Amino acid sequence: MTEKEYKHSDITGKIIGAAMKVHSTLGNGFQEVIYQRALDIEFPKWELSAERELEMSIFYDGFEIGKRRVDFLVEQKVMVEIKALTALEDVHLAQAINYLEAYNLEIGLLLNFGAKSLQYRRVINSKHLNR
Repeated sequence: MTEKEYKHSDITGKIIGAAMKVHSTLGNGFQEVIYQRALDIEFPKWELSAERELEMSIFYDGFEIGKRRVDFLVEQKVMVEIKALTALEDVHLAQAINYLEAYNLEIGLLLNFGAKSLQYRRVINSKHLNR
């Protein structure tokens, strides 16, 4: 693993653990907001600070062009995007990468609660600019 792939693995490991707990308790079949609310309860149990539905600005060429709510920003470092679909597709991964780039964040997780087993993908912003 490269340094970027390993970065924040302590945080992402806890997030995945919390998500597995939520999925094993609720199963699949609910809307995204139900899993979001459950994670909001579960994250503190894993000693994770998280901001839910945080409105973040999107910039283009130095200009703010809009805002979007990220499902979670965990420890001010890791973006979490939640889905409740039968399967993740490439378009969902591309969307998560676009959000990371727009927010200038380095690491994200894409969590899918809609499948029989929890699906998760670690997403890395290769264009991340140090703040």
